[in-house]
Amino acid sequence: MIVNARKRKTKPRQRAHTFRSQSQTPYLSVIIPAMNERRTIAKVIREAKKIHPNTEVIVVVNGSRDGTKRIVRAQRVTMLAYDEPLGHDVGRSIGANAAKGQILLFIDGDMIISHKQLQPFVRAVADGTDVALNDYSGPTHKSVVHGVVLAKHVLNVMLSRSDLKGASMTAVPHAISRRALEVIQSSQLSIPPLAHAIAIQSGLNVRAVKRINVGRLNPIRVRHKQGDPLEKLIVGDHLETMDWLSRQRGARGGFTDLTRQREIVR
Repeated sequence: MIVNARKRKTKPRQRAHTFRSQSQTPYLSVIIPAMNERRTIAKVIREAKKIHPNTEVIVVVNGSRDGTKRIVRAQRVTMLAYDEPLGHDVGRSIGANAAKGQILLFIDGDMIISHKQLQPFVRAVADGTDVALNDYSGPTHKSVVHGVVLAKHVLNVMLSRSDLKGASMTAVPHAISRRALEVIQSSQLSIPPLAHAIAIQSGLNVRAVKRINVGRLNPIRVRHKQGDPLEKLIVGDHLETMDWLSRQRGARGGFTDLTRQREIVR
């Protein structure tokens, strides 16, 4: 499927260093974007290595100034290092493009999740699921619901997958099959809602597998008077995806007009 959507920058001007440690063809590729994650990255990598005996770990280190690159190099994993920040989620695209595994698992460098909690996502793909999602919808009981939470619910309704609630490729951890990667294409992974919509629109088997409360694991690091600094970016990704979906399915997104006869009032 060719998607005519805005592409984000996925090739920074300077690629600093690449180290590859695995020689055999891996069964599982774990992709970890990391920017200034020296406090957590070693533990995240250690848990990733335990998921399956034949695992390659790909860490996309970008814009780090705190020694993250040195720590990753010591872990003897595949490191793709860039001097400048890649921007939100671009590391997913770069890591997926380099991955050799039949199953790809996406996690973040700042969230330590045990290998036992990550294994169900890999098993689900091994059992035939193309996209195994984190069954996390975000808090909806608040008087003011976060814009990203609302956007994820709305997009799933538009995709006729209200059963997913707010589960989405926007949240890690999630795993995809090699087939799903070929359908979605690695470049689209930098816009997770779009990748999510392509997967469902293409008829891939998309399923919420296990709930991991990433909201608790990954609180807002920097608070501004305007709120979450990433909210506008991620809501914008959803709006972009909804525009793409309306062009694929028509102005009403594939929903019927029932018995309304618009021509009478025109």
